[in-house]
Amino acid sequence: MNDMQKEKVAAKTAATGKGRVLMIGAGGVATVCAFKIVQNQDVFKELMIASRRKEKCDKLVADIHAKGYKMDIQTAGVDADDVEQLKELLGSYQPDLVINLALPYQDLTIMEACLACGCNYLDTANYEPKDEAHFEYSWQWAYKDKFEKAGLTAILGCGFDPGVSQAYTAYAAKHHFDEIHYLDIVDCNAGNHHKAFATNFNPEINIREITQKGLYYEDGEWIETEPLAVHKDLTYPNIGPRDSYLMHHEELESLVKNYPTIKRARFWMTFGKPYLTYLDCIQNLGMSRIDKVEYEAELADGSGKSVKVNIVPLQFLKAVLPNPQDLGENYEGETSIGCRIRGMKDGKERTYYIYNNCKHQDAYKETGMQGVSYTTGVPAMAGAMMFLKGLWSKPGVWNVEDFDPDPFLEVVGAQGLPWHEKFDVDLEL
Repeated sequence: MNDMQKEKVAAKTAATGKGRVLMIGAGGVATVCAFKIVQNQDVFKELMIASRRKEKCDKLVADIHAKGYKMDIQTAGVDADDVEQLKELLGSYQPDLVINLALPYQDLTIMEACLACGCNYLDTANYEPKDEAHFEYSWQWAYKDKFEKAGLTAILGCGFDPGVSQAYTAYAAKHHFDEIHYLDIVDCNAGNHHKAFATNFNPEINIREITQKGLYYEDGEWIETEPLAVHKDLTYPNIGPRDSYLMHHEELESLVKNYPTIKRARFWMTFGKPYLTYLDCIQNLGMSRIDKVEYEAELADGSGKSVKVNIVPLQFLKAVLPNPQDLGENYEGETSIGCRIRGMKDGKERTYYIYNNCKHQDAYKETGMQGVSYTTGVPAMAGAMMFLKGLWSKPGVWNVEDFDPDPFLEVVGAQGLPWHEKFDVDLEL
């Protein structure tokens, strides 16, 4: 069977499947994704939600039903670090697609289980090992041949950034540019959650990401910077100027590979001064460490006895920080995420800015979650829909820009994240 035949078979299988989906995870992004799935039951016919704690899944289902949505949703408990547990669950439920909204540490175990059980795969963040604050696509791209030989599709990084940011770039390349030369992905959260310090998604993952060294691509080379050392004011629609910091972000890795005309690619994210002050204190106190520290703790049984245990400071910090799922109710303001692109069209240089703004309160009213969870959960559902409709389906391991952006962005916009375009404007970069 040649490549074209394989793609046709996979597309036919996806389009005629039962629409049975297994979602692993029950956090903020999973909550949004689940709400969006039940709003689109013409495509999603059956849903199971699984997480380490089954009671979290049951609560999510109760919250969905309390909003008036009717769908028979199954739940299960599973340790996503354990391939055998995952294989047992996937083998018994036999989903057409697994949506991985668990931790990035668990991407590879879930992919292994999908291969063993003949299930297609989608996630929103690339793999990183627990013992090293480092992430790149190489670990997951290494599965390309295995998924291709199995006739299975794996879609990587289908959130907003990564995810929609790549679809925006693909849309620009398809419709507005002959060559993309300069790409800057800009991510602003101008919201206020009225907490002294809180992260908008899993604190452990968030702090590991922010405290890494910056990385950007220029003239065929990757250039490393000290963490948050490069920054400048950028102006965001409806928000105004915000101090924006250059960071390493995984979608740059695939975009410069898929669009070789790119001369420079960078990622920028906004942080307020109070947030950075708290982050600096956390680092100086050693609470961002990811290695194990021996600690003598009193047993919780009231016996007065103590035992030596190993704790990871960052994981302990996560336990005492506000839960990102609980931030939505009092969250004000909005996010603004987009791509600022410069390149050539018909022999002339042009600039292009494509972006979305999302209000935290609108997200909370619909799903009970804040805007950062919403901007990731909606594209995860949209990518799953693309697969089930047979529009994004070919054997192998793929990034979002490997597929047609048009139907995906149409769904993303209709489902709550409309996008806007500005042509031939000052990109500030």
